[in-house]
Amino acid sequence: MIGFDYARASSVDDAVRQMARSPGAKFVAGGTNLVDLMKMDIERPAKLIDVTRLPLDTVDETAEGGLRIGALVRNADLAYHPLVERRYPMLASALMAGASQQLRNMASVGGNLLQRTRCAYFYDIATPCNKRQPGSGCSAVDGLNRMNAILGTSEACIAVHPSDMCVALAVLEARVHVMGPRGERMIAFSDFHRLPGDSPQRDTSLEREELVISVELPAQGFATNYTYLKIRDRLSYAFALVSVAVGLDLDGGTIKDARFALGGVAHKPWRDAEAEAVLRGRPPNEATFGEAAGIVLREAKGFGHNSFKIDLARRAIVRALSQAARGTPQSQSNKKIV
Repeated sequence: MIGFDYARASSVDDAVRQMARSPGAKFVAGGTNLVDLMKMDIERPAKLIDVTRLPLDTVDETAEGGLRIGALVRNADLAYHPLVERRYPMLASALMAGASQQLRNMASVGGNLLQRTRCAYFYDIATPCNKRQPGSGCSAVDGLNRMNAILGTSEACIAVHPSDMCVALAVLEARVHVMGPRGERMIAFSDFHRLPGDSPQRDTSLEREELVISVELPAQGFATNYTYLKIRDRLSYAFALVSVAVGLDLDGGTIKDARFALGGVAHKPWRDAEAEAVLRGRPPNEATFGEAAGIVLREAKGFGHNSFKIDLARRAIVRALSQAARGTPQSQSNKKIV
């Protein structure tokens, strides 16, 4: 049994102060990832700072027509929230595709942003892993890497980010509000998660003392032409081999605006500005979508067991864009894409 201290934060400022004076501490809310990591002897926090009673559990409209989602809003509550279902259905679909109902009832929005990779070697403390122990090596590169990354990899790490929610938030261009010792700051969602580079132990741009307090969504929610497609080994409770979130704005037979992001393929939700740009002003057809998919995957690299993901991602992109263009969203699938 590894001992640790426990304290309950009375306010956001109190939580930040406790973290600043407690090296080795961790914030805990739903605990759906952190507690598992502690049981597996991967995380050994000297102290847990419980933030579950802080007033960060509401969904509020902003003056700009968007939503501000508290970091402690549960995933299930957010998925079923009427404003999210009506104005951001892509996000609702992504949330419902993640984990099980029991976990969605416990998991928080802030925790979802910060969950760590499910790479098998990260969880196996008997094997080298740069994310767990910097400088020890990456066992996945030459190992069983079927679930690992094909984009944005480095020699140090080929792990993938596991979240479904974050793929939708990338398309929606959310903003993350955090509080630290120097006050509140906002982080664009595209800058929140990091690529591994030579420091894969750092998943995000968050500083150690900072607490996620909310996620802000802009007014544009792509409520008509959207989809979240998740390809996985089994339909219930499995992480994505490849997932695709799409939001389109159509003007007659032309794509006026387009955004899409991939999950299950990189250390962060993966967007490509050039691929999105090639869609704008073009007809929403398979040729256009195939061209965009080719741009996204032009530098994709397989590592043996996961090389199939390149073609799987190509077909998933075309299918997801086609579904969004037809206005026939589909939240999840484990069927073969033909």
